[in-house]
Amino acid sequence: MPKRLLLATGGGDCPGLNAVIRAIVKRAAREGGWEVIGSTDAFNGILTEPMHLVDLTEEKVAGIHVQGGTIIGTTNKGGPFAWPVTNPDGSVSEVDRSDDLLNRLRYQHIDAVINIGGEGSQTISQKLFEKGCPIIGVPKTIDNDLSATDFTFGFQTAVEVATDAVDKLVTTAASHHRVLILEVMGRYAGWIALHAAIAGGAEVCLIPEIPYKLSSVLAAIERRIEIGKGFAIIVIAEGAHPVDGEMTYVTCEEPGAMPIHLGGAGLRLSAQLKAAGCPIEIRETILGHLQRGGRPNSFDRILASQFGIKAFELVLKKQWGHMVAYRHPDIVAVPIKEAIEHYNFIDPQSNLVQTARGLGISLGD
Repeated sequence: MPKRLLLATGGGDCPGLNAVIRAIVKRAAREGGWEVIGSTDAFNGILTEPMHLVDLTEEKVAGIHVQGGTIIGTTNKGGPFAWPVTNPDGSVSEVDRSDDLLNRLRYQHIDAVINIGGEGSQTISQKLFEKGCPIIGVPKTIDNDLSATDFTFGFQTAVEVATDAVDKLVTTAASHHRVLILEVMGRYAGWIALHAAIAGGAEVCLIPEIPYKLSSVLAAIERRIEIGKGFAIIVIAEGAHPVDGEMTYVTCEEPGAMPIHLGGAGLRLSAQLKAAGCPIEIRETILGHLQRGGRPNSFDRILASQFGIKAFELVLKKQWGHMVAYRHPDIVAVPIKEAIEHYNFIDPQSNLVQTARGLGISLGD
């Protein structure tokens, strides 16, 4: 009887997920004696009744490495430790179904699990490992906010999308003599914003790690006017906030969803600049989920493929409770517990920040 491997993709989607799935399936086929099963929408597929499981064969995954998203679906709501249940009175509560999940894995004769996802998904991986689940983690986040790996797949593609947006905004900003504000993703870490600002040649970059002063942003705009450039580009991460201010967000009471939804940092900055008497007309663009969608670039396809191959090899070694990681130039294994221990913030003293400052980009401080 062949051994059975369960794959799950959790959290927000990003370019490269399908490349990981394809790599795992192809490596398992080379090994022989393995069946690969996909759980639809993270672990929901195995927790629902009836179960929603997909046979992942070489034919099924042929050519999917060029596609965005994930063919087995994903979700960032709920999970085995916080499963939403509707009570008789219509209210919703959360229950722990992790034991039920483990029982269902045994019922399906699952010998190993590979969980592909970001910090939240890998926190679930660690909890399941501690309960005896034979699980391997694969990191996934466009925010590049897992400190155990140099890069995560999807990040470089997201940066390319954001950089392309900056390039396009430069031409319209110059034509109309405007300040154009581009809001990009980045809840607590501003990696996308900082990379796109440097690559696109923005005048201002505002990130969560460096709270901004409105006066500094205005000064950067005024310098543009002084040198005869009547326009400016500002890249702002969604989690950026002013000194002595909070992130811009709305609360969310949807069962299983994150308690806050970020968005509006660019609009808030625009209103602040207008109220302070900014001498140039201002427009705002929120890039949003365009950063998550579309075809992965070559870097992310390669990194995702490396992660998939390494993950299956960790399964063969039964190196449970570990996550694959990129530590240039190698693909290595790190304990999941270690991987989720520290958030990957941008160091304000880092070389990348100093590069931005050397180019004359204002960080708003």
